[in-house]
Amino acid sequence: MNNITLIGMPGAGKSTIGVVLAKVLGYQFLDSDLLIQKQEKRRLSEIIEEEGYKGFKDVENRVNASIEAENTVIATGGSVVYCEEAMEHLKSIGTVVYLKLSLNALSKRLGNLKGRGVLLREGQNLTDLYEERTPLYEKYADIVIDEEGKDLEASLEILLKTLKEN
Repeated sequence: MNNITLIGMPGAGKSTIGVVLAKVLGYQFLDSDLLIQKQEKRRLSEIIEEEGYKGFKDVENRVNASIEAENTVIATGGSVVYCEEAMEHLKSIGTVVYLKLSLNALSKRLGNLKGRGVLLREGQNLTDLYEERTPLYEKYADIVIDEEGKDLEASLEILLKTLKEN
């Protein structure tokens, strides 16, 4: 399978880069957060509110583990790396790319985390989330793209070059 799955923190540009990457490659584009909302018929923030932290992870795991696609760029939610079954599936159907950005750059990009449907445990903040997720992103990534100080064009150029080399 030749899909490209983008993982990374909220605000790293998975959906933004994903759409442009899909156009350049002539691929389909799939946003797994939107797929979750479509299948569940409610917004991410509503699922988190109604199902809680664990319930949302169960939904996210189920939806991502069931993605059947080919020639598709898949932009995932930042919390997909907590879902082992989903990540193994995504790795089995293509290349997993971690869009890496520093905590400082992310905090400048992100506004209200809860409003974005970001999965947070009680009392958790962006720093906690970053420190908890970074090792998981690195564990699952086939390719790491460091976006620090780069705009969309520069990140995309590096990603395309790296994909060609692999």
